[in-house]
Amino acid sequence: MLKRRNGQDEGFGARLSRLRKQAGYTQQEIAQEIGVSRRMIAYYEGETERPPTTLLPALAEALGVTTDALLGVSALKKVAKPDRRLQRRMQQIEKMNPREKRQVLQILDAFIEREQLRATKG
Repeated sequence: MLKRRNGQDEGFGARLSRLRKQAGYTQQEIAQEIGVSRRMIAYYEGETERPPTTLLPALAEALGVTTDALLGVSALKKVAKPDRRLQRRMQQIEKMNPREKRQVLQILDAFIEREQLRATKG
């Protein structure tokens, strides 16, 4: 049971590419996340319809979906998981000098405050 996109069956490579982009990853970032090369991700997205069975669990976890959803055999359901990219960025911020760290946190605080204001108005 493949998911249909634009009236056609969506293959594994197209689904992987779409889910990766929806999750906000570049090929390089998702490759680093699961410990493979960018070239391997590009291959699975474009040149093959054979999913990498050994990588499916890691891909699904990184993308926040189930393996069945990644394979297209069940409906897409997001799996609650911590955002590793955000965690890595926060770790990098922790390593900054105090002045730069304070500036980054002020910017983050401004975005958070703006979002909270939107939520109370909407």
